[in-house]
Amino acid sequence: MVPKVHAGMEVDMNMAGKGDSGKDIDEKGTKPKMNFLEKAKGLPGLVWRTMWRVGKEDPRRVIHALKVGLALTLVSLLYLMEPLFEGIGQNAIWAVMTVVVVLEFTAGATLCKGLNRGLGTLLAGSLAFLIEYVVNKSDRILRAVFIGTSVFMLGAAATYIRFFPYIKKNYDYGVLIFLLTFNLITVSSYRVENVLKIAHERFYTIAIGCGICLLMSLLIFPNWSGENLHNSTVLKLEGMAKSIEACVNEYFNETEIEETQNRSADQDAIYKGFKAVLDSKSNDETMALHASWEPRHSRHCYRYPWQQYVKLGAVLRHFGYTVVALHGCLQTEIQTPRSFRALFKDPCIRLSGEVSKVLMELANSIRNRRHCSPELLSDHLHEALQDLNTAIKSQPRLFLGSQGRGGGGGGGSHSSVLALAAAHAASAQNSPRGRREAEPEKAAHKNYALSSVKTDSSALMEWKTKRENQNHSKMLRPQLSKIALTSLEFSEALPMAAFASLLVETVAKLDLVIEEVEELGRMACFKEFDSNHANVACEMPKIDVVQNQLPCHGTD
Repeated sequence: MVPKVHAGMEVDMNMAGKGDSGKDIDEKGTKPKMNFLEKAKGLPGLVWRTMWRVGKEDPRRVIHALKVGLALTLVSLLYLMEPLFEGIGQNAIWAVMTVVVVLEFTAGATLCKGLNRGLGTLLAGSLAFLIEYVVNKSDRILRAVFIGTSVFMLGAAATYIRFFPYIKKNYDYGVLIFLLTFNLITVSSYRVENVLKIAHERFYTIAIGCGICLLMSLLIFPNWSGENLHNSTVLKLEGMAKSIEACVNEYFNETEIEETQNRSADQDAIYKGFKAVLDSKSNDETMALHASWEPRHSRHCYRYPWQQYVKLGAVLRHFGYTVVALHGCLQTEIQTPRSFRALFKDPCIRLSGEVSKVLMELANSIRNRRHCSPELLSDHLHEALQDLNTAIKSQPRLFLGSQGRGGGGGGGSHSSVLALAAAHAASAQNSPRGRREAEPEKAAHKNYALSSVKTDSSALMEWKTKRENQNHSKMLRPQLSKIALTSLEFSEALPMAAFASLLVETVAKLDLVIEEVEELGRMACFKEFDSNHANVACEMPKIDVVQNQLPCHGTD
C-alpha cells in the first residue's frame, strides 16, 4: 500500500507540475499577443503623427498631393463621360498614365518631363508614319525586312545617343519615350490595321495629359525649382555659420568633451549644419537643371545664372571639409587640457564669431537679392586673426617642446620615450600581475600625466633581446604608440595647434566663398546695397528639399 500512496503522490505532483508548466506556456504565448495588440492599437496614432509631421515640415507637400488628385480626376473624365469616351476611345488611359508619370513637385521638373514626353512621342509618330508610307505598297516579306532593319538602326542609334552628356542630362527621358512609341507603332503596324489612327489618338491623349500637368504646375500654387535652389543656398550658408560658431564654443566649453562623443549624429547640431552642404551636389545640379526649363519670371526677363548657384555650392563644400576637420578635433583621442585651451579661448571664439557673421551677411544678401555690404570684410576679422596669431606667439614653449626651451636634451627625451615603451611592454608580457597593474595606468594615461614615470635603458635592451629570441612577427601596438605620443613634452599642445590651424584655414577659404557670392550678384543683377534701408531677416524654416523629389521608376 505504501508504494501506491507514494505513486499517487508522485502522480499528483507531476500533474501539478504539468499544470504550472502549462501556465508558463500560456503566459509565454499571451505576451507576444499582448505586444502585438498594443502595437496594433498604437498604429493609427503613429500614422497620423507621421502624416502631420510631414505636412508640417513643408505644407507644399499637402498642396501637391491635392493637385495630383485633382489632375487624375480631370483625366478620368475622359473615361467616365460618355461623349468624351466616344471621341477618344480606349486610348484615354494614356492620359491617366501621362499624369501619373509627368506631374512632379516643381514646375521645372514637370516641364522637363512633359516636353520630353511630348517631343519624343511626336518624333516617333512622325518616323513611324514615314516608314508606313514607304512600305505601304511593298511585298509582305520586304515590308517585314524593312521594318526590322528600321527598328534595329533607330534603336541602336537612339541608345547610343543617350550616352552623349548633353542628351543624357537634358533629353534622356524623351529618348526613352521615342524608343517606346516608335517600336509600339512600327512593329504593331505589320499585323494591325489602322495603326496610324491609333497613334494619332494616343498622341492626342498624351497631349491632353501633359496639358493638364502643365496647368496644375504653372498656374495653381506653382513650386519653382529655382526658388528652391535659391532658398537651399541661403540655408546652407546659415548652417555653416552656426556649425562653426557652435564647434568653437563646444571646444572651449567647460564640460568634458568625452560627453559629446557619445552623442548621436541626429542630436549633433554641428553635424546637421555641414551635412546639408556635403550632401548637396546632386541635388543642386538637379534643381539647376529643372530651373533652366522654367519660364523667365525675373524683372528683366533674362536668363538667370542657375549654374552659378552650383559653383557656389561646390565652393561651400570645400569650405565644409574644413569644418568637418574642425569638428573632428572635438573627438580626437588626445585632447589639450583646459588650462592650455583657456589661453587661446578668447581669440578663437572671437575669430569664429567674425567668420559666422560674414557667412550670415552673405546669406542675407542672397536671400534679399542684393549685393553684400561694403563693410563685409571689415577690420574686425583681420583683428581677430591677428589676436589669435599673437596668442600663439606668446606661448612658444607649448609648441616647440624642449628645443624651444634652449636645452639640448632632445636625445634624452627620445630615449625616455623608448624606455617608457619598453618598460610597459616588459611588464605586460612577464606576468598577469603586470596586466592587472596596467589598468590603473590606462586611467592615468587618459589624463596624460606621464611625466612622473621613470626608467632606464637596461629595460629597453632586455625587451629588444626577448623580441629577437622569440622571433615574434611585427605588430602594431596602439597602446605603445599612445604612450609614446602622450609622453612628448609638447604633445598636449598639438591638438590645440591643429584646431587653431583649421580655424585660420576657414578664414582663407572664406575669401573664395565671398568671391562666388559677389559673382552671383553680378550675373543675377542683384540690387545695390543700401545702408539707409533696414533689412529685417526672418529665420526661414529648414525644409529638406531632397524629400520633395519623388523617385522616378522609369517610363511607362
